[in-house]
Amino acid sequence: MTALLEVHNIETAYGSSQVLFGVGLEIAQGEVATLLGRNGMGKTTTVRSILGLTRIRKGQVRFAGQDVGSWATDRIARLGVAVVPEGRQIFPNLTVRENLVAFESNRSGSAAPWTLDKVYALFPRLKERANNMGNQLSGGEQQMLAIGRALMTNPRLLILDEATEGLAPLIREEIWTCLARLRDLGQTTLVIDKYVERLIELADRHTIIERGKVVWSGPSDTLREQPEIWQRYVGV
Repeated sequence: MTALLEVHNIETAYGSSQVLFGVGLEIAQGEVATLLGRNGMGKTTTVRSILGLTRIRKGQVRFAGQDVGSWATDRIARLGVAVVPEGRQIFPNLTVRENLVAFESNRSGSAAPWTLDKVYALFPRLKERANNMGNQLSGGEQQMLAIGRALMTNPRLLILDEATEGLAPLIREEIWTCLARLRDLGQTTLVIDKYVERLIELADRHTIIERGKVVWSGPSDTLREQPEIWQRYVGV
């Protein structure tokens, strides 16, 4: 499979405080991958480095065959990267429909792009709430909206940072079902979450980082057969 995202030995710092020490990962076209680790280990900084929000000091980030390590964030996004950020960050003073159509694009050049109706079919609750303001939604509804908004750009790569953080169990199940549906549709996805058992069922491969370094990477079958790996680096 052709690599869509290639991260090679990146080092990233905030001022004099280095956070990433040679992090690397690859995601193939159509693959679902995860980035795992306890809080504060560098997962979000890795995502920020991929997106150009935090500049890498060393290493390389390649997307769709292009070196994007020095690109501005908006240019990377236009190439077909969409993120569902931790905290969702939807527009509170826009309606659900306005939040969605504001991001309508076809950055992947898909012959069957995501549309408002398709997002509503994926998340019927958003259709019911179409005229509600963003700040009138529950946390679960906001997460659905954040995913729907990202899909409206028709991304080549979808990144979800803390995909189910703080959600009620029933809403979490809806999000897992959604992500499985996207996988079946061939959406290339990078997921950050703490529910490893669910991620093993969802994803193809996993990368675990600790203190800014990759300590393990491999396929779901291996992680399933060796639970001591993730219990050591991810378990509480």
